[in-house]
Amino acid sequence: MAIIKNIFTWWEGSGFGTWFNTRRIGTHVGTDGLGNAYYTGGAQTNGAPRRWVIYNGPNDASRVPPEWHGWLHGTLDDVPDNSLPPPRRWEVEATANLTGTAQAYLPQGALQAGGKRRAATGDYEAWSPDN
Repeated sequence: MAIIKNIFTWWEGSGFGTWFNTRRIGTHVGTDGLGNAYYTGGAQTNGAPRRWVIYNGPNDASRVPPEWHGWLHGTLDDVPDNSLPPPRRWEVEATANLTGTAQAYLPQGALQAGGKRRAATGDYEAWSPDN
């Protein structure tokens, strides 16, 4: 059943065309920390190499780390492991966009967080057209 579902859907993984091209002309060039696999093969109409990602999980572009995003869009000629300096101590790993999930950031006063916020401090004066 999963094979038939994959032929007609793309939002839960690669579609049949991407899967077929990956097997036929794709060359695996690397994997990121989230398990996404990156491929190259063939050429685009402008002659640039064609590059694509097979997501490990749901298709969500925010799950592509910045260094691999640069490679996918041709900013980097070689894979990030070979063309970027090692990460600094203070750099953190990229995370997926958590908006719409239970782990999403909710500031104080958000309706989903109870809707209670601190009272105004008195340093705000509303605009009036008479002034």
